[in-house]
Amino acid sequence: MIRGGFLDDESRQDLIELARDGSAAHRLARRANALVLLDAGMSCEVVAKVLLLDDDTIRTWYRLYLEDRVEGLASFGYEGGACRLSDRQQERLKLWIAGTLPRSTNEVGAWIARECGIEYQGRSGLVALLHRLGMEHRKPKVISRKLDPAKQAAFIKAYEDLLNQLPANEAVMFADAVHPTHAVRPVGCWAPKDVPVAVTQTSGRDRLNIHGAIDLETGKTRMLDVATVDAVSTIMLLMAIEALYPGKAMIHVFLDNARYHHAKLVQQWLAQPGQRIKLHFIPAYCPHLDAIERLWGLMHRHTTHNKCYAAFKEFKAAILGFLRETVPRDWHRFCDEVTDNFRIIDPADFRVLA
Repeated sequence: MIRGGFLDDESRQDLIELARDGSAAHRLARRANALVLLDAGMSCEVVAKVLLLDDDTIRTWYRLYLEDRVEGLASFGYEGGACRLSDRQQERLKLWIAGTLPRSTNEVGAWIARECGIEYQGRSGLVALLHRLGMEHRKPKVISRKLDPAKQAAFIKAYEDLLNQLPANEAVMFADAVHPTHAVRPVGCWAPKDVPVAVTQTSGRDRLNIHGAIDLETGKTRMLDVATVDAVSTIMLLMAIEALYPGKAMIHVFLDNARYHHAKLVQQWLAQPGQRIKLHFIPAYCPHLDAIERLWGLMHRHTTHNKCYAAFKEFKAAILGFLRETVPRDWHRFCDEVTDNFRIIDPADFRVLA
């Protein structure tokens, strides 16, 4: 704890004049102001709140002043709480973080107190320190244990080759099923600090079963509202796709390896004379290679995030209306979010947490 009254009269007057001097560098004047407030008996926490800083920064300024007076305050090579640790301590901290991947600043602060004997009173000081050390708080990406980079690369190459050689009388679509539940999805939003926000919730017992497809070139969609997603709904979707392109000689449909997509009933339908559909299956465990998955995310952002529909009928109309009407009509707005900009996900590129 820093006790007030540590300045003599002359030093106090010098700092007051420096704080009031409009020609002084703003950062230096603010540091002088902080020292005057501390000398008046205000705590580091209160001074930090007044100056919109963190309390560890105030303590550092106090230490700099004790060591080198005004020259210390003018040394802007020191920033925040990072300077409270020596270079060796910082390296040890970086190694410990890299080895343990702590989940909170509380864990980091506890380690610093235990190993270095330095107490960080505020979370903001720790966050600033971690950023200066090249650390950031991140959420692990969920990846399948069975991802095959070679199969992904082969699929992407085959897809790009197909597009590069696609005749004018052929089309490409991505197909999949989605099952949105009648429920609001709460997401973060900006709001006045003193206004609590909430969303009303529904039972979440009803859901839609949508079997759909999208053409990334035009934004055209076919979205079937079905009782069950199965082989029959797959055939219904393929028939709807053919009806969408009566003048096309061939429609290439990319889809995942769901069992109903491989069903004998589907194979028998495809084998009939005159069928213009050719199926291309995405590698297993690779939803990132199915562009329509990005459409489902877009759908939720526009229809279920922070939006509550009192009746299932309203929910259904909003979902299907967005997919059937809004997306094709406003494709110029959405085409950069629903793309075939595919990439390979290799587990070897990640540090997989145990």
